[in-house]
Amino acid sequence: MDGQMRGSERFTYDKSWEEIEAKLDEAERLQNAHYTALQKGGLTRKQKLHHMKQYKGLEGAVATLRWALGDPQFDPLTGKRD
Repeated sequence: MDGQMRGSERFTYDKSWEEIEAKLDEAERLQNAHYTALQKGGLTRKQKLHHMKQYKGLEGAVATLRWALGDPQFDPLTGKRD
């Protein structure tokens, strides 16, 4: 396969809990910044769309990171559980 990695060969599993928590904090801060930008108003349609896409994309990242940290209220496939 010309040096290409397959399956689990490409995963290193070398992230510490602190690194995962820092990435979660970063994702939540970015998500909040996009939400705040949407709430301020005065945006063009293109700007609104950008902030909405970023917000929704970060929802998945937040759910996945919370799941990886063991938060029972989050599932990476469905988001937050009720």
